[in-house]
Amino acid sequence: MTLPLSILDLATIGKGQTAAESFAGSVAMAQAAEKLGYRRVWYAEHHNMSSIASSATSVLIAHVAAHTESIRLGSGGVMLPNHSPLTIAEQFGTLETLHPGRIDLGLGRAPGSDQNTMRALRRDPMSADSFPQDVLELQGYLTGPTRVQGVEATPGKDTDVPLYILGSSLFGARLAAQLGLPYAFASHFSPAALQDAVATYRREFKPSAQLDAPHVIAGVNVIAADSAAEAQAMMQATKRARVSLFFGGGREFTDDEADMVLDSPQGQHVSQMMTYSAVGTPDVVLDYLDSFGRHADADELIVAHQSTGTDSRLRSVELLAEAAGLLRV
Repeated sequence: MTLPLSILDLATIGKGQTAAESFAGSVAMAQAAEKLGYRRVWYAEHHNMSSIASSATSVLIAHVAAHTESIRLGSGGVMLPNHSPLTIAEQFGTLETLHPGRIDLGLGRAPGSDQNTMRALRRDPMSADSFPQDVLELQGYLTGPTRVQGVEATPGKDTDVPLYILGSSLFGARLAAQLGLPYAFASHFSPAALQDAVATYRREFKPSAQLDAPHVIAGVNVIAADSAAEAQAMMQATKRARVSLFFGGGREFTDDEADMVLDSPQGQHVSQMMTYSAVGTPDVVLDYLDSFGRHADADELIVAHQSTGTDSRLRSVELLAEAAGLLRV
């Protein structure tokens, strides 16, 4: 494997599992990733989702950072329109001060929730429109000079926490290019515009103080297992869990019910979301990732190890690292 590998940890709460158990799994995954040679682990901000525990993203990063030593940790990402730039600068400035040289700040403009939850977050429905200005304001708090006269982030000022723009459309690609920031494409769940967005980003990129050349991170799902049958079974279980998440309205589907939904036109959306998925034994997964890296024109891959169980996700993390020849710490 020639591209660096990173991990997107969705902090999944499996069936019959608690949030506390999910956090313990996230710590174990980051510790394994650190030992096995992954570049970074990111956590995504989601709200009002009973199967995802990373809603307080900066708090989770702090917890994991306290239980690891060297691996980079960050947000993949913070949904900036849900927050004031100053608050995020203070949070991530605190993280960087506590864990120097280890913190990334990935930023998105989606709500990370539904409309009712967006209102509960006290978010202005028009706040996404100011995302470019909010990114610049946030950058000023972290790198200086401040763009709001008389207002500084403490901690935050001069911490130079690196920013990343996340997206799944040409909007994010163009913004990342204009600002000279790294660009992470969410192809692990929104694959449609991957190649167009990356091409646009590379074509329009302008060097900045943070970055002198384009850097593309592409998301991809991974299920590596000891047998092909085991990997396919985990893939099916992952799709069934998504049926309950997206269509359950608070209730769990039986396996038969979930399979019926997956076979319906509505259910095809779940499969479409997971278009870019490497599933199988380690050699099969590695071949897929090599091909996907070229297809995405990526500089780095961030993999979401998909499974409904912590042990199987950790096994996938280990198998991929061994197959890819990552350097153990």
